[in-house]
Amino acid sequence: MSPLPGLSLTASGTIPQELLDLPWHLPLVEWPEDVIAALPRGISRHIVRFAYLGGSIIAIKETSERAARHEYRMLRQLGRLGAPCVKPVAEVTGRTTEDGEPLSPALVTRHLRFSLPYRAVFNQMMRKDTLTRLIDAQALLMVELHLLGFYWGDVSLSNTLFRRDAGQFAAYLVDAETGEIHPHLSAGQREHDLDVAQVNIAGELMDLMEGGFVDEEVDPVATSHQFIDSYRGLWTELTGDTAFNPDQKWLIEERIRRLNELGFDVEEYDIRSARDQGQLLLRPKVVDPGHHQRRLMALTGLDVQENQARRLLAAIDAYRASTDPHGDEAVAAHMWTQNVFQPTIAKIPRELRDKLEPAELMHQLLEHRWRLSEKEGRDVELDEALPSFIEDELTKMRDEAVLMVNPPTDVVRQMELAAAEHEEPDEDASAWYS
Repeated sequence: MSPLPGLSLTASGTIPQELLDLPWHLPLVEWPEDVIAALPRGISRHIVRFAYLGGSIIAIKETSERAARHEYRMLRQLGRLGAPCVKPVAEVTGRTTEDGEPLSPALVTRHLRFSLPYRAVFNQMMRKDTLTRLIDAQALLMVELHLLGFYWGDVSLSNTLFRRDAGQFAAYLVDAETGEIHPHLSAGQREHDLDVAQVNIAGELMDLMEGGFVDEEVDPVATSHQFIDSYRGLWTELTGDTAFNPDQKWLIEERIRRLNELGFDVEEYDIRSARDQGQLLLRPKVVDPGHHQRRLMALTGLDVQENQARRLLAAIDAYRASTDPHGDEAVAAHMWTQNVFQPTIAKIPRELRDKLEPAELMHQLLEHRWRLSEKEGRDVELDEALPSFIEDELTKMRDEAVLMVNPPTDVVRQMELAAAEHEEPDEDASAWYS
């Protein structure tokens, strides 16, 4: 059908025809099955549904006009700043039924492929070490957002999506409804976000523990404190002072190298005199995440997560050492991409390639080869390790690219039980499947 009179779509770039063709004249709960992606309903104060748009999937949230406009603009601004967050597609207002009855405005965002809500990171039970990596990723996300001047206002695991990143996790903001962007955040604004995060994370973990989904040794309150400690440690490393004597200029390089190892580039820094003892103080002024990502992109053109980039750079270094130790790094990176990375991924059966991102597949294969080499007491070649990796590990993994499209039965059942137990819906729970 043609768009109804009064319908207004605000989008960046050209509005796809498929977006206009969606049944905006119907409440989301009544959208037909041929439009909706096969996702279970989350626990949410807002109605959230997932729909097919061309070859991708979008999330649609019914909300107020003010909230839709605010969140759309926040996500656009964050995207321009390079923040890790979902991408906004459009805000839709002026919706009415065919009889002219008003319908709620909607915010449309693009589904982040290979992303996992925190409840879907585990299969049966979340182990303590997995939870630690999740918490560290959440802390890094908040540090990155705070450095950009973004006050979140509702920090929680539920408002975050996670992608596997070479044994760690990369976190993405999925809900910016309460967010604000400022030139700089005050200490009070940052502390308020920390207070909210501490309460929300402890509460979310208590909820998981009640369902038996977290190791009994996990202490929700202690884990929320761990999040605070992780945040403060990162913030101090990225923004704090390093004192050094005029003859200790090597400490500048050491500080920058340490930040690079954390995945940050230092674009500017201040050096000023200390008030006493004749020392100088070094403080990073502009730090930019993605140090290894940018280096790998420049060398190979591969766009991957930060820790994946770190892992692949190490593989390139090893390849260079074994083929031409004194050769040019850029040439070695090109040869590794052409002769190792691309052929290896191509050898994985097509039906298994949606298990993980290509860079994560390579990381997992390298880890599998390392375990085989250690077990057999010799260097196992990559091609030799590939068959057992596919058979013993890859075939048993979930298809994370499509997990949220065809969720496993046990996850659907968990959602249904959780929905039945909540008298007051939690507005953030829709992020489980966003």
